[in-house]
Amino acid sequence: MRILRLSLLLALAFPAAAGAEDATIVSRNVPLGGERALALTNPSARFNLVGLHWRGPGSVQFRTRSLSGRWSAWKAAAPEAEDRPDAATGERARSGSWRLGNPWWVGPSDRIEYRLRGKVTKLRAFFVWSPSPGVPGRTLQRAGAPAIVPRSGWNADEKIRRAAPSFAPNLRLALVHHTAGANGYSAAQSPAIVRAIQLYHVKGNGWNDIGYNFLVDRFGQVFEGRYGGVERNVVGAHAEGFNTGSVGVAVLGEYGSLAVAQTSRDALATLLAWRLDVAHVDPATTLSFVSGGNARFAAGLPVFLRTVSGHRDTGFTDCPGNALYNLLTGLAGDVSRRGLPKLYSPLVTGAVPGTVRFRARLSAALPWTVEVHDAAGTPVGSSAGLGPSVDWTWDATLLPPGSYSYAIRSEESVTPARGALGGGETALSVAGLSADPETVSPNADDIADETTISYTLTSAANVTVKVRDDFGAEVATIAGKAWKRPGEHALRFDPVVLPDGNFHIELSASATGGRQASATTQLAVSRTLGGVRAARLAFSPNADGRADRIAFRFELTGPAEVRLRILKQGKWVATPFAGSLDKGVRQVEWDGAKRVGRLLDGTYDAVVEATDAVATTAVAVPFTADTREPRIRIVQRFPLRLWVSEPARLTLRFGTRNLVHEALKPGDARVPNAPRLGIVRAVAWDAAGNTSAPASKR
Repeated sequence: MRILRLSLLLALAFPAAAGAEDATIVSRNVPLGGERALALTNPSARFNLVGLHWRGPGSVQFRTRSLSGRWSAWKAAAPEAEDRPDAATGERARSGSWRLGNPWWVGPSDRIEYRLRGKVTKLRAFFVWSPSPGVPGRTLQRAGAPAIVPRSGWNADEKIRRAAPSFAPNLRLALVHHTAGANGYSAAQSPAIVRAIQLYHVKGNGWNDIGYNFLVDRFGQVFEGRYGGVERNVVGAHAEGFNTGSVGVAVLGEYGSLAVAQTSRDALATLLAWRLDVAHVDPATTLSFVSGGNARFAAGLPVFLRTVSGHRDTGFTDCPGNALYNLLTGLAGDVSRRGLPKLYSPLVTGAVPGTVRFRARLSAALPWTVEVHDAAGTPVGSSAGLGPSVDWTWDATLLPPGSYSYAIRSEESVTPARGALGGGETALSVAGLSADPETVSPNADDIADETTISYTLTSAANVTVKVRDDFGAEVATIAGKAWKRPGEHALRFDPVVLPDGNFHIELSASATGGRQASATTQLAVSRTLGGVRAARLAFSPNADGRADRIAFRFELTGPAEVRLRILKQGKWVATPFAGSLDKGVRQVEWDGAKRVGRLLDGTYDAVVEATDAVATTAVAVPFTADTREPRIRIVQRFPLRLWVSEPARLTLRFGTRNLVHEALKPGDARVPNAPRLGIVRAVAWDAAGNTSAPASKR
């Protein structure tokens, strides 16, 4: 291993006095090989953020000297290499072949040294001086949101933005990050840190703007990040392959081991609760997110994620650090409890003229209404109901084509879902094309062997559905040309004829008047995971020696990264196993222990995920945790009738004779063929191995 130490002269890099000057950035090419290292002689040069670019497969470390003359510890220049825009974008292309280091806040410093490991052919350093503004910036206040420091509050340089913002059609998850740099900054320095990161991301990396959507400091201050609007689905540059459809929130500082301040945790929870509520996303659920491509997850690969995930879940990185990452499960629960009640997952399918279906989910059983207005604002349709879900089909077959708007509402405190409906003979489109599940394993184990293709037509049309590989070649026909009415459609597809790999489902529609429309969605085929099952349907993690553990079995046809997660109503509560496994029949046992406390009684899903070179396959099996003893009472001696509190196996003893009876439901249970005379003693055993107190009767 080659280690090279270099020093850099920063003379005349920045003005000598702080005052109220603008943030500035300079770059220097660092001499390598046999070139002479420049001396450090000018203490007036200063910077408080540094970022490094280099070429070659090696790595770079650096340390800096504070204005007081103290050298810092050595730091990795790029601990989070996938904090960057998506591939094939203009933002990404501007960085060329350079490897990008993170923006490190180092505090006021005047000297730097480098240490190189492996092959580094070129090295370029960027030095930012970002003075503190001296006065706190104003904040924006949204209902349910924390106070947000707008871009003007941290003196964002709007002149350097390279392009207009891009927007995702919807927001599906939140990704939590930490930034690189010292944690000992003051509240007054936080705006300067955000401004310095913007300057480095734009002027150093060539990005359109700062990469994060929001930033949170250790004092609980929340800063607006990338330009475009805090309530809009702005595409950031914070997680390669996962930027579109996510909101990236970075906590200022480094949290590999240092604790996260409670003020940061509270602000982060409040911010995510508000932002996900605006998007009508349940923060305590999980989802399958199709990667846009990075070093860990190839483009088109479905990845199973929590709605509130850490950056490390999407790439090869330690971000957001162990201390912050370990808080995410509890944070998601905190986020889900804030600001209730809420409206989740609104879905509108269909078109005018035709039938339109409105669906949504509420966090509790609540009164709800759906209202539809035409372009002039006149009500043309409405419905109301009471319950935890919204499901109304509106018959709009007699209405003329045109523009319509809708609103799904509940109580006054619930954020309504609003949208537009277009229609008409001239508008043929395909909406909502999807495959459920997106990853299939046609291995004849009756689990995810088939998929359902769903879509909505805005006008009657001839429809064909085909499967193409990554090279565009047709490999299967799901449905030949057939005339379909407007509205929702679904069809089953058995992909047994397809090899393992990633495919595109292509739907083409043609209607009268030469109208054409098409849509595509992803489908992954992987036979790596199969035979997933629980060894028992229920267990009793109460340390009494009976059914205290539960085993989950599965078979791998090849090596894979495997993760076993425990979910309750879609909420992630525990991870009994995560690691690499070879092919073969595998078993994971679990004692019901969670990160905090033991498992509560109730029904759960065990989700086994296997990631191979093709996809992440996830299979869920239900089970029950039950530590409560069943109760039994002898109601009548003859004919023998007992009462049980839950389904159970009854063992009965009549002197020397034993009898077993299965009570299939709670309540009264009649036992045939029971002896007429003598004492009967009865004990109930439930499916989890819990036993009742004995009951007896003469």
